[in-house]
Amino acid sequence: MTDIEGARERRVRTGGVDLCVAELGDPAAPTVVLVHGYPDSKEVWSAVAARLADRFHVVLYDVRGHGRSTAPKPLRGGFTLAKLTDDFLAVIDEVSPDRPVHLVGHDWGSVQSWEFVTVGRTEGRIASFTSMSGPSLDHFGHWINTRVRRPTPRRVGQLLGQGAKSWYVYLLHTPALPELAWRGPLGKAWPGILRRAEKLPAGDYPTASLPSDAAHGAWLYRDNVRARLRHPREDAYAHAPVQLITPLGDAFLSERLYDDLERWVPRLTRRTLPDKHWIPRTRPDQVASWIEEFVRSVEAGQDPRPTRTDRHAQRFGGQLVLVTGAGSGIGRATAFAFAEAGARVVAVDRDAEAAARTAELSRLAGAADAWAETADVSDEQAMEKLAEKVHREYGVLDVLVNNAGIGLSGSFFTTTTQDWRRVLDVNLWGVIHGCRLFGARMAERDQGGHIVNVASAAAYQPSRALPAYSTSKAAVLMLSECLRAELASRRIGVTAICPGLINTNITSTARFTGVDEAEERRRRERSARLYGMRNYPPEKVASAILEAVAHNRAVVPVTPEARGARWLSRLAPAALRRIARVEPKL
Repeated sequence: MTDIEGARERRVRTGGVDLCVAELGDPAAPTVVLVHGYPDSKEVWSAVAARLADRFHVVLYDVRGHGRSTAPKPLRGGFTLAKLTDDFLAVIDEVSPDRPVHLVGHDWGSVQSWEFVTVGRTEGRIASFTSMSGPSLDHFGHWINTRVRRPTPRRVGQLLGQGAKSWYVYLLHTPALPELAWRGPLGKAWPGILRRAEKLPAGDYPTASLPSDAAHGAWLYRDNVRARLRHPREDAYAHAPVQLITPLGDAFLSERLYDDLERWVPRLTRRTLPDKHWIPRTRPDQVASWIEEFVRSVEAGQDPRPTRTDRHAQRFGGQLVLVTGAGSGIGRATAFAFAEAGARVVAVDRDAEAAARTAELSRLAGAADAWAETADVSDEQAMEKLAEKVHREYGVLDVLVNNAGIGLSGSFFTTTTQDWRRVLDVNLWGVIHGCRLFGARMAERDQGGHIVNVASAAAYQPSRALPAYSTSKAAVLMLSECLRAELASRRIGVTAICPGLINTNITSTARFTGVDEAEERRRRERSARLYGMRNYPPEKVASAILEAVAHNRAVVPVTPEARGARWLSRLAPAALRRIARVEPKL
């Protein structure tokens, strides 16, 4: 029986080998074929397959010489791309004889799948192809030739960089050494190496067949790599839509390999993940979500390519993002920015109407979907109910933006205990509730994620007029730094965003202590005029938030004055203290 729970197994005879084929889901549904890489077996896909099985007919097979499939005899010449294509056609003729299949490949599974999707004899049999961590050898050969024939410093750097990443390919071409290593110490050590280097979760991978799989699989490289790189095909054009998922932390492949891919793939969708090579194991939720979205769009006859092709659409398309304080200002702008990148957005605000409006506009802006939720972030029970609902109905977050906050101005001695509690409840405890309730599920899922906490330049810029507000934001900054350290091992990034003077409606709701209502109203109006004259829009903060998540930045001051204060706080803190003594004119 197969090692994949609930799978049905069959044997397919082709080219002198028996292939082990596993199936899950309804055979009447669209068929998704998952092809594994090196030195894997089909079990590398088990987590992804389980997530797709309730919507598709999922097919996995052990490539010849791997897992429960038999090896060709002799091994030399038995792993050519032509023979691998024969195997693929034999499998899909058995599992989906009347309908084209949706092909998904990882590593060498992707390398051979590029052959499947670019040769004439498979045309009409493949509805779509999703590629992960494995280029076409033909495209790779042309990529090398272009850089050798027309070298520039940048192109030479790309060649050298990929050459360094491909060190293992040279070793796999040596006679007998790979087989001895894999059947000996390397085969025993490999699971531990993967867990440490790639942070793979424990489970049914790798299987006990790893040493023989890896030894046989060395012929994938020997039978194909040098020949194709020297003489790449000129007609290697994809005859089906292609989705390219690129893990940006891949230790074996440079993302620059795919710079020229539009030349070969007329219908190309690009996605990126801030992860390493084995994303079918480390990010099965995101991988399955993107496969499902892509397959459904092709099945529906829609153009699967995103309407926006910028890096944010590649990075955040389909991801689940929750923003608190999303009813206006920075929160609404941030919701819109993620929506424009194709994310699924949960807009949270204590004002139900404002949250609903943000969700509605997010859908119009391009969100894959958007929902409105009402909650007061300072209310622990309300936040617990919100988290329970979000996790039940929408799933575990990929990005959390703790943005909700209130303003409070006034000297220390005119700030009452009640004032302190209110500003800390919203500005600090609201962040704590979000991090604890949503961050815990991110950590439990163990597939990465990102938390953004909106602090302020006031976090590191003391002011005699903002003791409570500055204290709350300084606490958010330190909380973010501590949490970043704790969650780094879970591949969850944490960012503190520190805006300066931003033109939002926080000035119209800020409280001023120690004055009567008329004076408080006057100060609000004056503050609103000053912020309006500064006219730094919240959309720029939202853009900084997306950039911070994409690049996993720790602390991001936004606006020149925020960056200047940050610089002074680190290099000349005494100067900031002197500035803080100046009494503001209100």
